[in-house]
Amino acid sequence: MDLFQKLCGIRDQNGRMIEPDQLKGMYRQSLNIAWPSTIEGALLSIIGSIDTMMVGTLGAAAIAAVGLTSQPRMILLICAQALCVGTTALCARRKGADDQAAANSCLNQSLALVTVLGLVMSLLGFFFAEQFMRIAGANDDTMKMSVAYFRIISLGIPFNCWSLCICAAMRAIGKTRITMVTNITANLVNVCLNYVLINGKLGFPRLGVQGAAIATVCGTVVSCAIAISFVCRADSYYHLALPRFDRVTLNGLFNVGSSSMAESVFLRLGFLINSRLIAGVGTNAFAAYQIVSQVTSLSFTLGDGVATAGASLVGQSLGARRRDLALAHVNISRRISVFVSIGLMTIIFMLRRQLALLFTTEEEIILGVTLSFYVVIIGMLPQNGRVVFSGCLRGAGDTKYVALVALISVAVLRPILTYLFCYPLNSVFPGWHIAVMGPWIAFVIDAFVRNWLLHRRITKGRWLDTELA
Repeated sequence: MDLFQKLCGIRDQNGRMIEPDQLKGMYRQSLNIAWPSTIEGALLSIIGSIDTMMVGTLGAAAIAAVGLTSQPRMILLICAQALCVGTTALCARRKGADDQAAANSCLNQSLALVTVLGLVMSLLGFFFAEQFMRIAGANDDTMKMSVAYFRIISLGIPFNCWSLCICAAMRAIGKTRITMVTNITANLVNVCLNYVLINGKLGFPRLGVQGAAIATVCGTVVSCAIAISFVCRADSYYHLALPRFDRVTLNGLFNVGSSSMAESVFLRLGFLINSRLIAGVGTNAFAAYQIVSQVTSLSFTLGDGVATAGASLVGQSLGARRRDLALAHVNISRRISVFVSIGLMTIIFMLRRQLALLFTTEEEIILGVTLSFYVVIIGMLPQNGRVVFSGCLRGAGDTKYVALVALISVAVLRPILTYLFCYPLNSVFPGWHIAVMGPWIAFVIDAFVRNWLLHRRITKGRWLDTELA
């Protein structure tokens, strides 16, 4: 048995090793879909980190203020993102069944629904920005800046929803290069405008945090325009048209989307509680948390890239009635994610202090960041495992179980652990920096729990029988 077979070998449903030629073809297929999405995730994470670095020139309070808007913004996008999960699952199935017309119909119906959702969420975000920021845990240092930032970025939500929906449909058919170009171009626009608007360069006014928000909205509009241009091309798999709603598609979108929305609610609730608990510790602690989140998001987005390939190929395999291929693609995606995780663990460990210095020169924050990196590294393998398993289960439409796991682990277990580490245990062991490391210890435990629960689901195989309509 050669080295490739030893490192990458996968067994079929009968326990036999898949033939090397077939296996190489399957890996090639997965990587062709995964690499654009993985590069997209990596570059977006890097660009997001540059965004935070630019805001960081305004001080720790500015980093914290922008960070506080993250979870409320994701809460506003919950319904749209849930609908997009349904769009991916249905379009992948229809692609696997070689039914292009039905896939087109699904996209156009989804776009109509997501337009209404985007407009409603935009208005809520703009007019209730202060209430959202109070819920997120903004204090006197961060309230004014976070409200101003949140109102501006809320105006871009409708454009964001269109871009999300089109990209979700493209990922379903394996066109991840399109989503890569769309999102990377938009974020480069964001960074360039950040440079001139935050600190007033090239004759532009110095707008501070508001400049960062304007840059974000401009990037979102560009993303939407690029996504639309791809579906307007003559050779595109999809074509825009007035939607003709049908019960089968709407039922499928609702069945998958409602469970995905429940998952998102549990995730955002858990993350919001976490964010509020950490903000209560102090501005420096929250700034350190935001910096670590930016860097570690690289690991998670790379895992998402691999999961995208898994979701697309699982959905297409089930659409073609090939349960064996669906299961094999899950295992291949997981194997790829292991290699990615090990590489990132090594890089973050070796460059932990240098990475912190990219964001701030305040020694207290740098210490908190480097200590947190030690903890985060432990959870990267199970974290990316749960990302891959979740993505593949969503691709199959088995979103109810994924939502249940999110409820148990993220909405209940993780906030409880974060509270215990940040407050009672931090008081018992003063000087141990437990309040700074605590959220990441909770993250590691959460990663192991979710990975185990989702792997157990994959092993049992019931998800292979999921019906979408």
